[in-house]
Amino acid sequence: MYTQALDIPDQAATALVAPPSHLQPVASAAQARSQSHFDAVMDADGKIEPQDWMPEAYRKTLVRQISQHAHSEIVGMQPEGNWISRAPSLKRKAILIAKVQDEGGHGLYLYSAAETLGTSRDQMLEALHTGRAKYSSIFNYPTVLWADVGVIGWLVDGAAIMNQIPLCRCTYGPYARAMIRICKEESFHQRQGFESLMVQMQGTQAQRDMVQDAVNRWWWPVLAMFGPPDTDSPNTAQTSRWGIKRISNDDLRQRFVDATVPQAKVLGVTLPDADLKWNDSKKCHDYGAIDWDDFWAVVNGNGPCNKERLSNRVNAHTNGQWVRDAAQAYAAKQRARAQHDLMEAA
Repeated sequence: MYTQALDIPDQAATALVAPPSHLQPVASAAQARSQSHFDAVMDADGKIEPQDWMPEAYRKTLVRQISQHAHSEIVGMQPEGNWISRAPSLKRKAILIAKVQDEGGHGLYLYSAAETLGTSRDQMLEALHTGRAKYSSIFNYPTVLWADVGVIGWLVDGAAIMNQIPLCRCTYGPYARAMIRICKEESFHQRQGFESLMVQMQGTQAQRDMVQDAVNRWWWPVLAMFGPPDTDSPNTAQTSRWGIKRISNDDLRQRFVDATVPQAKVLGVTLPDADLKWNDSKKCHDYGAIDWDDFWAVVNGNGPCNKERLSNRVNAHTNGQWVRDAAQAYAAKQRARAQHDLMEAA
C-alpha cells in the first residue's frame, strides 16, 4: 500500500536471501550485455520479469519495497479489525469484514510477488516479527471511535490510491500486475469510507462531532504517509530511473491535498490546518508544516501502537502454526496419492 520503503532504511532488506542464480552477477562481458539490455528496457519503459537478469541494487530495492508494502497490508488489518465486533449494524459489520479480508488478500499478492525475487515468505515474516523490517507508519495509530474506521477508508485508503496508481506501471512485472487489482479494491474501500462518514454527518450532532474528531486526529499522520520531503529522499532519482517510483513524495502529497479539500467540503468537515488555502498563482493548495519528529518517532518504533500491533501480528502467526502445518500435511498427502496413482497406472 505504501512507498515509505523507498525512503526508510530496512535492516532486513539486504539480508533476506541470496538472489537466484539468474540474478547473480555474471562475467564482465556477459554482464555488460545484460546491463545494456536492462538499460534498454528501462529506456523503453518496459517490463522486467522474474527470469530476466537485473542489477542487484534493483532487486534489493524491489524486495524492500514490496515486502514492506505486504507487511503494511497485513498489519493494517488490525486497526479496522478491532471494530468488527463493535460495528453499529449488520450491514457495517459485513462491509468491514469484507474490507479486512481484502487487505489480507493484498498481502498475499504482494508476498507472492516478492518471492519471485528470490526471497521466501518465511524470511520476510521473520524480518517483520523481529522488528528488522518496517511497515507504514500510519498503522501505529489507535482507532478510538467508530468514525475512525470511516476516516481510514476515506483518507488512508485515499492516500494509498494516490501512491499506488503509479505502481501499476512499475517496471517489475509481478508487482505491476498485483497492483492493478489492489488499486481497484482500494478505490472501493475509499468510497465505502466516505459513504460511511456521509451517513454519520447526516445524523446527530454527537455523530458529526465524532467524525470531526477523527478527521482532526488522522489528517496529519495521513499527510506524512507519503514519506519525508523530497529533499530528504536521496533515492528518488535512482528509483525514478528504474521506473519504480514515478512521482515524488511532495508531488503525491500535493495531489492528495488538492483532491481531498473539495471532498471535505462535500462531507461537511473542516480539515485541521489553519494554513490550508488555495494559492491562485500556483494553482494548488498551500498547507501547514508536518510534524516530522512525530513521523520519525513512529517509524522508529515509538508510536502509540507500535508494540501492540507487532505483538498482535506475532501472536497471530504463532497461534496459526497448526493451520499451516495441517495445510502442508494435506498437500503432502495429496502429492503422495497422485504419485501412487501414477505408478499404478504405469
